[in-house]
Amino acid sequence: MCPNCEDFARTVLLLGQLALYADMAGANLDFVEAVSQSLAVSLPEPPPGMFPDGHDSAGGPASAGDC
Repeated sequence: MCPNCEDFARTVLLLGQLALYADMAGANLDFVEAVSQSLAVSLPEPPPGMFPDGHDSAGGPASAGDC
């Protein structure tokens, strides 16, 4: 696996684990907010071939709730 692929996969995995933690009773949501923003900013460019040709990742909504 290429170095960028590994970094991308690891960061996505951490974001997923953080989302699971956020849904737990008693989760520290201040921690979740701080760490999720840091992880999202550190997310490297997706590896080539991750999305179909012609995909414009900047053309979608800013977040899932912005439709």
